[in-house]
Amino acid sequence: MTSTKAALITGGATGIGRSAVLALARAHYDVAINYSSSEGPARETAAEAERLGVKTLLIKCDVSDEKSVRAMIAQVKERFGRLDVLINNAGTTASWKPRDLDTLSLEEWDRVFAVNVRGLFQVTRAAAPLLKEAKGCVVNTASIVGLRPGPQPLPYAASKAAVVNLTKTLAWNLGPEVRVNAVAPGWMEGDWMKRMLKDKYDDLMGKRAKATPLKRVVTADDVAETMMSLVQGNRFVTGEIIVIDGGFTSST
Repeated sequence: MTSTKAALITGGATGIGRSAVLALARAHYDVAINYSSSEGPARETAAEAERLGVKTLLIKCDVSDEKSVRAMIAQVKERFGRLDVLINNAGTTASWKPRDLDTLSLEEWDRVFAVNVRGLFQVTRAAAPLLKEAKGCVVNTASIVGLRPGPQPLPYAASKAAVVNLTKTLAWNLGPEVRVNAVAPGWMEGDWMKRMLKDKYDDLMGKRAKATPLKRVVTADDVAETMMSLVQGNRFVTGEIIVIDGGFTSST
């Protein structure tokens, strides 16, 4: 089937980004896959998408770099001629010792906000003309820790709270042509939480699953499924944050 629509997924090589790329490809969207350092996984994700019959575009770009962001959007326009969907998924975090504020590096703090907050804004701003032309939509990756306390590093949690606010204010600024929503995953299985929880990963994830009404933790495919519902449906929904945690926050 010939694709007639196009999507850009930042942080599209692995995790949620990869699942979003493949979900969009299955829905016959051509996909531009942005990555910063994960070139190998990005190429593998692109190959999987191409096997689903769509065109792909790989773009290495640090979303905190305004000039590179503008160049990325120009590449998307040149390759596809349009942009219907923007998934702002690129993100980073910082290292710290929980409850010890002095272990936080201010350089890492600034980097987290440069990628997670300013980067999201820069990509959305640069993509806005194409999105408005296509009457498209934006889906941002927030986090449950942007809505309530959690064991994540402070700059990460604060940056995701900023993503929540940006989602609402961008929805106001880009309407009525462009809808802007966000997903807020809870504890998600995979490498990200393994880096956060380290040797406690299996124990703590198991306990979280038991305390969740749906008796498991979130997967990247769960998040991509909800993203697709916001892309393909929910035509009168904008400025909303959809929590994806199996009911955990509603039961605690």
